[in-house]
Amino acid sequence: MGINYYKGRVCLNVLGGSLKNAAEVYEAAEKHVIVGVLSANYPDVPSAVEDMKQYMDILEGNLSVGLGGGNPAQWKAVGDIAKEIKANHFNQVFSAVGYTRANVGNEEAHINSLVSPCGKPGFVKISTGPLSKDCEAAIVPVDTAIAMIKEMGGNSVKFFPMGGLKCKDELKAVAEACARNEFVMEPTGGIDLENFREIMEIILNAGVEKVIPHVYSSIIDKESGDTRPEDVKKLLKIVKELV
Repeated sequence: MGINYYKGRVCLNVLGGSLKNAAEVYEAAEKHVIVGVLSANYPDVPSAVEDMKQYMDILEGNLSVGLGGGNPAQWKAVGDIAKEIKANHFNQVFSAVGYTRANVGNEEAHINSLVSPCGKPGFVKISTGPLSKDCEAAIVPVDTAIAMIKEMGGNSVKFFPMGGLKCKDELKAVAEACARNEFVMEPTGGIDLENFREIMEIILNAGVEKVIPHVYSSIIDKESGDTRPEDVKKLLKIVKELV
């Protein structure tokens, strides 16, 4: 079973604080969710693989193997986890998409490609890897970035860090490019219960076919570290109203 989009359009992406919490949010989202587990939370790949196997069982494959706050240093860990864990969703920096696709060894897994706002609508920064992030920024038209992601075997633009609605014009331009190119969009960074509806309206109104919004820290209980299932239900309710 692939990613379970609501009405073929939207699938939430939230973090699972534990196996129990992952099961709770999966149920709260009526299975229209891929639950993130961060590679950065493990000391090495073998321990991550061992733990993620349990998540795979609970989530029926709807696991999102994460970097950890878009941390480019985790690119290889995610790529190496893909050799063992055939999750439905992987998060990756732009330059490591091909490595991950080769390691996962199938066409079914969804691999996103992290590109960043650059202050210029219609363009994105693709130098998001561990070395390139410190170089002079590689700024390219969004359509070109999407073409390159497709060539590497990627499935979507992960637009991060958005800072919520701070780069609204850029968000709209990326959404329009994804719509033009029939490409999946994953808005990420600073999304909360207050701005979720407006962000989703911008993207859906642009005509994007499939959207995977990442809502992380804003719906996590600070004491337990768990994602609040009641907040996931609120997000799904908004999705149902918009789609």
